[in-house]
Amino acid sequence: MNHDILQWFKNQPQTFISGEEISKQFGVSRTAVWKHIEQLRKAGYKIEAVPRKGYRLVESPAFFQTVRFVAALKTKKLGTNLRVFESLDSTQTRAFEEARKGAPEGTLVWTEMQTGGKGRRGRAWHSPPYKGLWFSFIVHPRIPLQFTPQLTLLTAVAICRVLRRKGIECGIKWPNDLYIEGKKCGGILLETTAEDERVQVAIGGIGLSVNLDAEDYPETLRDQVISLKMATGKSWDRELLLADILKEIEDFYLIYLEQGFEPIRILWEALSIHMGEQVEVETIEGRIGGRTRGVNSLGALILEQADGRRQEVYSGDLIAPF
Repeated sequence: MNHDILQWFKNQPQTFISGEEISKQFGVSRTAVWKHIEQLRKAGYKIEAVPRKGYRLVESPAFFQTVRFVAALKTKKLGTNLRVFESLDSTQTRAFEEARKGAPEGTLVWTEMQTGGKGRRGRAWHSPPYKGLWFSFIVHPRIPLQFTPQLTLLTAVAICRVLRRKGIECGIKWPNDLYIEGKKCGGILLETTAEDERVQVAIGGIGLSVNLDAEDYPETLRDQVISLKMATGKSWDRELLLADILKEIEDFYLIYLEQGFEPIRILWEALSIHMGEQVEVETIEGRIGGRTRGVNSLGALILEQADGRRQEVYSGDLIAPF
């Protein structure tokens, strides 16, 4: 029924169609018509409703064009083995399933929407359809387990650099958040499986808010978040953006495997939005305060106390400034 109603709208573009006309056409009640309209709205279609006029299709969602993405991809491995889904609970969960089945390095799990997107520490990630980039990738770095945080910082640097080349003043908040104009636009979740204290599989999950409007976010989040569209006033081509991001991640991953973390560390510090600021970090042992002095060779945040002593924080939530 949704498909039939939608096709009828498309055959009469920009025309108002009354609820009574729709109910007669398809032999359903006016209440049923309203329910179908609401289902289409939830699926991403913008449908205007005007009393005594009816309904009008204003805008269809911008579906992700897989063929266009594949044509734009310039990587050697990352994204060449592609798993695309209309909806997933979480790309992270599915990527781990693919890894257990023997998916090769570079496998990309991409979805149009997530119903249970995962952030750090079990937090939810808001992932509505047709407007963001929600994906996870699989790599086999074979590095010591304690080096895992380096991969999070590497991914953040890569995405931040892509956005900056496109004229967006993006910065990184330790350890895994991407910020524009003081608001969060994306996040990174890096999870691993290990054996003998060495990483066997690393799954990098990325959520990037691309074409979301303010009303696409829950009201409780609207003063804390921003999308690329909200920041620039224009819609973005998600296929080309994803291809660019994967190429940058792969390039830095290869540099990392050849030269280690130091080149990434230097770039990360240059892109950090809180370098030199007095901050606090919420850890499982309580709050730790200090002035940020970069990250160490493992990706831990270095905090300098008032007396000059330095403390390294390996996990926590940064609160700044205070």
